Amino acid sequence: MSNLDREAVPSVCGGRGFVVAEPVRELLSPRRVKLGGSTEVRRLLPNLGRRMVGAWAFVDHYGPDDIADEPGMQVPPHPHMGLQTVSWLHEGEVLHRDSTGSLQTIRPRELGLMTSGRAISHSEESPASHARFLHGAQLWVALPDAHRHTDPLFEHHGTLPTATAPGLTATVILGSLDGSVSPGTTYTPLVGADLSLIGGADVRIPLEPDFEYAVLSMSGETHVDDVPLLPGSLLYLGCGRTELPVRAASDAGLMLLGGEPFEEELVMWWNFVGRSQDEIAQAREDWMSGSRFGDVKGYDGGRLDAPELPPVPLKPRGRVR
Repeated sequence: MSNLDREAVPSVCGGRGFVVAEPVRELLSPRRVKLGGSTEVRRLLPNLGRRMVGAWAFVDHYGPDDIADEPGMQVPPHPHMGLQTVSWLHEGEVLHRDSTGSLQTIRPRELGLMTSGRAISHSEESPASHARFLHGAQLWVALPDAHRHTDPLFEHHGTLPTATAPGLTATVILGSLDGSVSPGTTYTPLVGADLSLIGGADVRIPLEPDFEYAVLSMSGETHVDDVPLLPGSLLYLGCGRTELPVRAASDAGLMLLGGEPFEEELVMWWNFVGRSQDEIAQAREDWMSGSRFGDVKGYDGGRLDAPELPPVPLKPRGRVR
């Protein structure tokens, strides 16, 4: 998924110096962004004051949207470098195409994982014949320096492992949770899990004390560590936890995101994650000139142009503004 903001601003991310090394409860509000066609997303990362959770560097939540008489998601071909994209649906379908030749329809609770590595381009669209509702999340994972120039790759995992407790089914999207391990490729210690709760459930989720965590509310009404959460909000939880108490006032869905605090400082601009202004500027030039990122075959329409670079220098800094 692209950042379609035509006045894209740089996000300075990473570095352990700003990690909260103890449990906290920091509720983050979203920024609303149009994402092509009839789709509006709630952008939760990067956020004012909080840029990353482990290697998770970008979180959009969208829907549920009634797209029965709408085109739904229509994101033209656009580039990525230095990151992985994670497509996660609760309702609807998204058709993925990319410059490696991948063509895949992603359905609810299936993992679409794209590793951009040094360069890839892709498009995302609701199929011409699609379900009435579209509801999901799009997330980016920053690649560490040792792997950010790897070959581009797309993975689709239709079946994922689960961990269960009374009133809870946790689908492990990336990493591991309570002994269940996702088949998705990762490059840093992290976890992403979809938590499906039955109304009245009162559970404790096992956590790694060295990880920092956040919870994205997808649907329903929950209390996470006694903080009430409504859909479209993100609760940052810090580090130092061995478990997380969760209560569901209704049937509900959450996403648990966590990982070791990301040591490296980053520059994130538009759809690129790099380490310097020169890298970002070169990536933009390569995309606009039609080199390096390849072509997306079969998409009915043109591709996205990159926005202009900001007039201020892009410098890698710490994790928070």
